[in-house]
Amino acid sequence: MTQTENDAVLHGWVRSSFEAAGFARDVYRRGSGPGVIIVHEIPGITPKVAAFANDVVEAGFTVLMPSLVGEPGRAMSNGYALQSMVKVCVAREFSTMALHQTSPIIGFLRALARNLHNELGGPGVGALGMCFSGGFALGMMVDDIMIAPVLSQPSMPFAMGVGKRKAQRAADLNLSPDDVLTVARRAAEGCQVLGLRFTGDALVGTRFDTLRQLLGDAFIAVELPSATKRDHSVLTEQRDEPSVAQVLQFFRDKLHP
Repeated sequence: MTQTENDAVLHGWVRSSFEAAGFARDVYRRGSGPGVIIVHEIPGITPKVAAFANDVVEAGFTVLMPSLVGEPGRAMSNGYALQSMVKVCVAREFSTMALHQTSPIIGFLRALARNLHNELGGPGVGALGMCFSGGFALGMMVDDIMIAPVLSQPSMPFAMGVGKRKAQRAADLNLSPDDVLTVARRAAEGCQVLGLRFTGDALVGTRFDTLRQLLGDAFIAVELPSATKRDHSVLTEQRDEPSVAQVLQFFRDKLHP
């Protein structure tokens, strides 16, 4: 795609820059109503990620999309996905394989959410991550303003290696021990978490089991039967319409008092 085609994908979105926690990123904004942070998957803000974000806007929300990696508007391809994967694996802001660590970029996302909440007011904000960012909304839940966290195919830390070490990574939630305790407390106080995945998605590993143990009845699991081994992106590349509708309803229930 040309730059003009990339820009067309984000028509109607306003780009600005936001800096916090030692990171500066472009952020795309559109819509009105309660705030929702949507964090893209690998390789970046693709046309299908933007299409889902537009659905959230049309459902009555102010949506912010930070660009963490990739070229905003560029379409998915195998080469592009591999290129972005390499960048995610080596970048200091993402804890892609380390156990029991909260990715440094979460500090940036928490600040972005607080800034939006301070502007809009209301009961709080929502957030949705997908793939490598799938668990980021859980990390953002440490702040009380995060009242509608959604995890779509959470895949970090990446389950590399073999044996026990691989199994540990596949179960890890990409959170520090202190953040795990805070998330568990908030769940016990009534903050629900919506999670979505295809059952055959190896990248998700056993994290849904960990989430059930940590969150109990506060974890709402949407588990879709896999049609192929490539099924991964519930809301974008292999978009499941009932799941999209459930996410939108979750945001309505939590953010529209």
